[in-house]
Amino acid sequence: MRRLKPIMLGGTGSDVGKSLIATGLCRIFLQDGYHPAPFKAQNMALNSYATPDGLEIGRAQAVQAEAAGIPCSTDMNPILLKPSGEHTSQVVLNGKPCGNRDAYSYFRKEGKEELRRIAHDAFDSLAARFNPIVLEGAGSISELNLRDGDIVNMSMARYADAAVILVADIDRGGVFASVYGSIMLQTPGDRKLIKGIIINKFRGDLRLFESGRTLLEQICGVPVLGVVPMASHIKIEEEDSVALENKNKSVKSDVINVGVILLPRISNFTDFNALERHPEVNLFYATSPEELDDAHIIIIPGSKNTLADLNYLRHKGFARRILQSREDGKTIIGICGGYQMMGKEISDPDGVEGDIVVLPGLGLLPVTTRLTKEKTTRQVRFRFLDSETECEGYEIHMGHTASASPLTTGNDGTPDGCFIDPQCFGSYIHGILDNNVVIDYILAPFRKNNLISDFDYKAFKETQYDALAEWLREYIDIEKLYKIISDHD
Repeated sequence: MRRLKPIMLGGTGSDVGKSLIATGLCRIFLQDGYHPAPFKAQNMALNSYATPDGLEIGRAQAVQAEAAGIPCSTDMNPILLKPSGEHTSQVVLNGKPCGNRDAYSYFRKEGKEELRRIAHDAFDSLAARFNPIVLEGAGSISELNLRDGDIVNMSMARYADAAVILVADIDRGGVFASVYGSIMLQTPGDRKLIKGIIINKFRGDLRLFESGRTLLEQICGVPVLGVVPMASHIKIEEEDSVALENKNKSVKSDVINVGVILLPRISNFTDFNALERHPEVNLFYATSPEELDDAHIIIIPGSKNTLADLNYLRHKGFARRILQSREDGKTIIGICGGYQMMGKEISDPDGVEGDIVVLPGLGLLPVTTRLTKEKTTRQVRFRFLDSETECEGYEIHMGHTASASPLTTGNDGTPDGCFIDPQCFGSYIHGILDNNVVIDYILAPFRKNNLISDFDYKAFKETQYDALAEWLREYIDIEKLYKIISDHD
């Protein structure tokens, strides 16, 4: 198999669809017989994932690795920033947390050379094992004030000698200015690295943009490789929580309504993707207590700052509504931080999350949690209650919660979670709801029949990766793309 140049998806801004296109290209290269791998030098996200060796990376790179048909590793995302407050983030280097940093000190130039070395070493490790590498930039490639300290966009493209494909979101407007400006604001050397343009999120008749495509090529001197329509019918796990507030909040009478509380610092909301796709379920994200009135099942999700979000539940009236819902016979489930909140007390004597030392929990579970500086990060195989079915998930949390009535038992004998009754329990395990035995259990009290779910979420995800690849093949000139990354001159 011929050796291909690395390819980088750079953006005219944030949320233009770089991650989605990178995911689709990973699947296309796999389908075409290559051995691709994703790479993002620095990611900022609350959705993370545990690698097979118990380290932490951004969820988007784990999804891209899945599309590429390979296990994920920290080489794919060596630097991860997990926002923990308005101006601070936990910094995760090579899968391990190394403390919190405020945004100003992090994005200054001091210390950037060490971070750049970490990113370059990770890329070199991947490039020695995979072909091609699909790099993803972050935000806009033309943030001039951050250029000197850049480790993820054009400086990374220079190091990797990558062919940069600029991705622009036409749905937000101003596509000509954003594309032209993004290219013209580069240094002459970096401008030469930009080999193509993809216009993403198009709505309407593509013929209406034919002249626009020609004009862009004329003014930019860079070929437009494709105009990709909005792909809302393809369901790939999302990286950012921006779209959650728009998830359907209407309740339906013929299905089981599941309300997930939209915490300000919600993390790992991909825990609910399987339920969201389930044919018997209507899942929505609640921003007010009243929206939970008609939910059959209420889920308290994970949080990057459990104590702050526990305060939020009380101040916004969610806590009272949750307790009343429990009395009304609804199911209450907590995952990770949500599990901690359901207990009697959460203490933070070491100031892991801030200045709050201790808070009473919701009191639904007879457990107490002590937050710790050490982070638990691991993939797990387990059995749910008394089921003999082997399940899969992963843990990412800072804290220890003791329970006398565990919900699951790991294959290594490690207990997890707390079970009170079939309609009140919690667990540290992310991905626990991806397992059919668990989904059947929580839906059982509200089903009108005794059906057992045959929904295979893993198989569903594979069909979506293939559908995404087919979609991109239809609207992007993949042959021209191959020509670009086959040119090693």
